[in-house]
Amino acid sequence: MKSLARTLRKESTDAERWLWQQLPNRELLGWKFRRQHPIGRYVVDFLCIEKKIIIELDGSQHAENQTADSRRSEYLKEKGYQILRFWNNDVLVSGEAVSNTILSYLTKDAPSPRPSPPKRAREE
Repeated sequence: MKSLARTLRKESTDAERWLWQQLPNRELLGWKFRRQHPIGRYVVDFLCIEKKIIIELDGSQHAENQTADSRRSEYLKEKGYQILRFWNNDVLVSGEAVSNTILSYLTKDAPSPRPSPPKRAREE
């Protein structure tokens, strides 16, 4: 699985490359993402482990493989992951809207990944 993930990272689509420029080094409100990360028998496009959010970018091949995608999604949901899916074209044409959607899921019902120190620690 690791070698497949490595290969997929080297053969990224334009949409994956664009989104990765928005996600690395905790640039999206401090949340850390991994790219082409194995989970069980699957490799997901992007993963935020802290929030258990997977971001999948789909091309035309996904329209033809809906049954396999459904099984894959069910497996990942059973493992506790939430999956956000975007079409490659949406990322390339409306990247800012895609980033905003991801941000809304990251900040929904969650503390900051880098919370402020307790008040007492700041005063000392």
